[in-house]
Amino acid sequence: MPESDDQTPVETRTVAGWRELTFPDISSALEEADRLAAAERLGKLAAVGNWTLGQALGHVAAWTSYPYEGYPTRPPWFVRIIGRLLKRRLFAKRPPRGFRLPGVPGGTLATEVLPTETGLARFRRAFERLERGAPEVPNPVFGPLTHREWIDLNLGHAALHFGYFSAVTDEEADGFGTR
Repeated sequence: MPESDDQTPVETRTVAGWRELTFPDISSALEEADRLAAAERLGKLAAVGNWTLGQALGHVAAWTSYPYEGYPTRPPWFVRIIGRLLKRRLFAKRPPRGFRLPGVPGGTLATEVLPTETGLARFRRAFERLERGAPEVPNPVFGPLTHREWIDLNLGHAALHFGYFSAVTDEEADGFGTR
């Protein structure tokens, strides 16, 4: 997992301070993205993961856009089989923290460090596109998905990554890992 600065990477599966979020709809994810970006502009964003907010926003935006524009990689055969067999169970829970794609350097794609405003703009475009209509291609892991399943999959991904960030009070900002 790439680092966003000179800090030692944290174990994202177990890091303290991660927030468990749930977004019922696209507008709530967009509101949280705006809220976190506003907190960062005020110097009141705490981050407990390894990425910057712009990086996380850009990453989620990229994965939301891949089914429309083409996936840059194909998952291994065993991931596709497991995904299809466990689709319902996996959709009932949030994505696992710290999951790494087998065979992908760094464990995932679209991890470039971005300015927050760039990541936010990409995130907004990707989620507004998703809201307008489902991708026409099957998901490479889960197979064909309904529009609602595509939305839920991406809302869960956003909730996972946004959970590593929180807006803090003035007192907390003085001593907490703000970025």
